[in-house]
Amino acid sequence: MPSTETQKAIPLTVTIIELAPEIQEDFDRILDHLFEHEADNPVARVEEIIRAIDVLHLNPLIGRPTSHNMRELVIGRRSKGYVALYAYIDEIDTVFVLAIRAGVEAGYARDFLL
Repeated sequence: MPSTETQKAIPLTVTIIELAPEIQEDFDRILDHLFEHEADNPVARVEEIIRAIDVLHLNPLIGRPTSHNMRELVIGRRSKGYVALYAYIDEIDTVFVLAIRAGVEAGYARDFLL
């Protein structure tokens, strides 16, 4: 077994995550819905969504493939479930999060054709 002196550290690369400006509208819509239905700690729910998106830093292809070379990251489950629509551009190692919706919503608030 090689000594620790001869072992070389493998650099860890981290994918960049960019949030589309329209994501704020999605968070506003989600918060409005949570406050309207008196959900427990709506702000913490949005923070959980953001933390879940961070998985894309190390696993940008973890989401399920959709049309137009996009992917969906499923976050949480049941009434606390959300879906983040994103595109991963391998050449620049960047994820572009385009939209977030509740898991029970049909479609996204905006149309996406890439």
